[in-house]
Amino acid sequence: MTPAITIETPPHQEHAAFTGAGAAVEKLIALYQEATSFLQQRFGEALAGNTPEGRIRAFYPEIRISTSTFAQVDSRLSFGHVAQPGEYVTTITRPDLFENYLKQQIGLLLHNHKVAILIGPSATPIPIHFAVAGDAALNVPQDGVLNFTMRDVFDVPDLSTTNDDIVNGTEFRYEDGAHPLAAFTAQRIDYSLARLSHYTATAAEHFQNHVLFTNYQFYVEEFEGFARQMLDDPESGYTSFVGPGNVEITDGAGEMAVPAKLPQMPTYHLKREGQGGITLVNIGVGPSNAKTATDHIAVLRPHAWLMVGHCAGLRNSQSLGDFVLAHAYLREDHVLDDDLPVWVPIPALAEIQIALEQAVAQVTQLEGFELKRIMRTGTVATIDNRNWELRDQSGPVHRLSQSRAVALDMESATIAANGFRFRVPYGTLLCVSDKPLHGELKLPGMASDFYKTQVSRHLMIGIRAMEHLREMPLERIHSRKLRSFEETAFL
Repeated sequence: MTPAITIETPPHQEHAAFTGAGAAVEKLIALYQEATSFLQQRFGEALAGNTPEGRIRAFYPEIRISTSTFAQVDSRLSFGHVAQPGEYVTTITRPDLFENYLKQQIGLLLHNHKVAILIGPSATPIPIHFAVAGDAALNVPQDGVLNFTMRDVFDVPDLSTTNDDIVNGTEFRYEDGAHPLAAFTAQRIDYSLARLSHYTATAAEHFQNHVLFTNYQFYVEEFEGFARQMLDDPESGYTSFVGPGNVEITDGAGEMAVPAKLPQMPTYHLKREGQGGITLVNIGVGPSNAKTATDHIAVLRPHAWLMVGHCAGLRNSQSLGDFVLAHAYLREDHVLDDDLPVWVPIPALAEIQIALEQAVAQVTQLEGFELKRIMRTGTVATIDNRNWELRDQSGPVHRLSQSRAVALDMESATIAANGFRFRVPYGTLLCVSDKPLHGELKLPGMASDFYKTQVSRHLMIGIRAMEHLREMPLERIHSRKLRSFEETAFL
């Protein structure tokens, strides 16, 4: 007869009811700290040679709410309430990182439903890799190094429960039948937090609520210059600037040590109180990078993300340096086809479009009909082949013409589509850097002149747009266009 496996866990705690968001979040932080400290201590002992005799396990905390009536809520709100009576739950990780977000979301839930929420341990184990991520002295070694089998003692990441079933609308339910309360499970969030650190070389704590994506290093250099100016201006409200390697400066003369090896997606954060600053991510070229970045940044629940990059102008009436404000997207990038079918329309979001257009007018000092001299609105096509011009052009050009596309790039539709999928407000403002259909290719000499005159202005438009959005109430930015029939209460 096989002997029973002993399981060692922190002392059991019953779920407690809360009617205040602050106290509820404090309890989440305490539960998470107790669970991860327990795992860190026992794992450290195991590394020192004290091999556990049984399984060591601790659980993510959870938020649970049960309601028997429909909520009478402000019909203008697209979040903050559950869709129908029932049991709702979500597992929570890093409540210290998400403290402000959790207080806001829990507060709305309590206000709209007038019932207490329950806080306690969930039934989902915390993988040891994620539990020790906050302890620099502990690292999980590769298989075969330890004198015991890791999976026999500690829980490890489980891909069967680390997925996007909730955001993809697959009628996800927890094992007890409860509906999801939030868009991501704790394991999915932990996975992305680890990936963000790897790809950007900056900690999740530094990310701001307003994210700019670009596909050229020139924008990074301009962003750093702007950040230094802001740090020297006591009225700007910006407090520090962070680059890869978590190097942080608080004044314009501060030294930013460049890592010996930059990460795949160098990321920079101009910080402001309450994550109200701006993060710039250089995703490089291609839809795969665009998807990877947005897959993981989405778990941080940013207020908006915008693409400010270069594109090919498709109309002869355009000039190098003109701007393109995307009102629609032609998706030929293919990286999201399995998650979001190509027949799903990706709508323009009015608040984002207005903020971008206002920013263009502000920076260029043009308005009204005069804006049309330098900015075209229309469909942006995104493809997955950078050298599409070198093949038979009849097929692509015919589709581009049918779609009425005015610009073509390799990232914008991917970022917009993932924003739609993850319920993150999105927008695109591109700058024409070449016109391949009309004989103006992106050649070295042309590119240098173009970059010198346009990059600074383009980046400033993106920054000003984000500053406009920062002043806007969150409930206005998060349009119902991003919400499906049965949505999670949390953003």
